[in-house]
Amino acid sequence: MNKEEFYEELIKDDIYLSESQKEQLEKYYEMLVEYNQKVNLTSIVEKEEVYLKHFYDSITLNKIINLGNNLSLCDVGAGAGFPGMVIKIVFPKTQVTLVDSLNKRVIFLKNVIKELNLKDIYAIHSRAEDYGQKNREKFDVVTARAVTQLPKLIEFCVPITKENGYFIPLKSEVDKELELSKSAMKKLDISLEKREEFYLPKEKSKRTLLMFKKNSKSKKMYPRKPNEIKKMPL
Repeated sequence: MNKEEFYEELIKDDIYLSESQKEQLEKYYEMLVEYNQKVNLTSIVEKEEVYLKHFYDSITLNKIINLGNNLSLCDVGAGAGFPGMVIKIVFPKTQVTLVDSLNKRVIFLKNVIKELNLKDIYAIHSRAEDYGQKNREKFDVVTARAVTQLPKLIEFCVPITKENGYFIPLKSEVDKELELSKSAMKKLDISLEKREEFYLPKEKSKRTLLMFKKNSKSKKMYPRKPNEIKKMPL
């Protein structure tokens, strides 16, 4: 997906980027490629692939919830900033917190924030389970992409979601993970409100968005032996 195709796909979803936003995305891409030579952020570095599989894929979160509002959003296991950094650029009114366990990635995210002069976005060096214990019910929306299996994600992400807020993971095939998540969903009192399935343009790989609503205050449910979240290969 070249840049013009990327812009055209966003227009189909009523997303119109300013020239400044286009420049920010391009600068973000350049910094990603440069920093990736020193720290392994992603195996995808070819521009058309990044615009499709990272930039466009991140923005698809807007298919299931309107990101044009002044929402507070946390990206757990943010890695190189997908989807959180892209969401901040495209939907600048969204207040974004990026949480990642590897400080080298957090340094990269902070450099991008500074270079692009982004406001109301924070990069935090912390394991997800540690961050969750200190930030209960803080965000309107919590999301995660290419992090870990859904049952564990629920344990990490629901506690920091506000009551009546939403946990929205970005997945591909998800039926098996959903089946394995029933116990965690019951214990943390969340319900699956919506499921959105679609295919990425051009390559037609399947994507699934799940919208879980937090129905009541989260019970204390953390792994007995916390394991560091690791990014899945992209």
